[in-house]
Amino acid sequence: MENFDFIIITGLSGSGKSSALAALEDIGFYCVDNMPIALLPGFFELCLEQNAGGKGLAFVMDLREKGFLSGYRKVLAGLRSKGFDCRILFLEATAETLVRRYSQTRRIHPLAGAGQLGDGIAAERKLLRALRADADAVIDTTGFNVHQLKACMQGWAAKAGYAKTMRISVLSFGFKFGTPLDADLIMDVRFLKNPFFVPELRDLDGETEEVRQFVYAQGDTAEFLVKYFNLLDFLIPRYFKEGKAYLTIAVGCTGGRHRSVIVARALWEHIKEMGHPATLTHRDIQNQGVL
Repeated sequence: MENFDFIIITGLSGSGKSSALAALEDIGFYCVDNMPIALLPGFFELCLEQNAGGKGLAFVMDLREKGFLSGYRKVLAGLRSKGFDCRILFLEATAETLVRRYSQTRRIHPLAGAGQLGDGIAAERKLLRALRADADAVIDTTGFNVHQLKACMQGWAAKAGYAKTMRISVLSFGFKFGTPLDADLIMDVRFLKNPFFVPELRDLDGETEEVRQFVYAQGDTAEFLVKYFNLLDFLIPRYFKEGKAYLTIAVGCTGGRHRSVIVARALWEHIKEMGHPATLTHRDIQNQGVL
């Protein structure tokens, strides 16, 4: 029976644990926030029975759960003895950073009580010394914004052997029916000659060889594709590095049946050749009788 890798994200309150968990979820982990440590073995058994878990499991566990500090070593030792690979990731930040974050969010520190926020932060840091020493990695989030923390987490995950992915969608559409709301990049290919005005091609679509030959016979088509391929070769790795989870590239012509279909397919094939998984959708290819 195949076991799961799992990561416990822990550390100081206000250090960015929830944002770190979201970054792992984007990578493909099944994520749970604030699960009691005593429930972990039963949760793993359930995941094994249902074959769930994606690339692994990730949990945020900290002092909000009263039994965490006293019970985590015993529970993790039992899971490791059964073949589960556990990594503890400890997040921290300077006291000044934590005070500023709590002031911005107006949340209550779990150990502050009726005292000062700084006292609660100092008390928590002391309580977590042994846990910090047990951690496989310690990340100081001082100075990080949400996007920088996400990039840091995904970089750590890549080094730890967990592949980072970006979901790329290529979409053809007709401007006559509206631009896609979720498109990140929109390319207008209405500068190419329109097969609609060729009687024998009008009722065909861009997936047919006759229309394809007509569009590729235009000198501008090949030149445009080379230039746009070069642009995508430049942009996609940078979107990937920035931590973008989804990228939608839309190609539009007037009706979405001819030119945009052909160009979208060419882009999709190029992106796959780059080694990126991508989907191809022709939104308006069934709309007939439209320029």
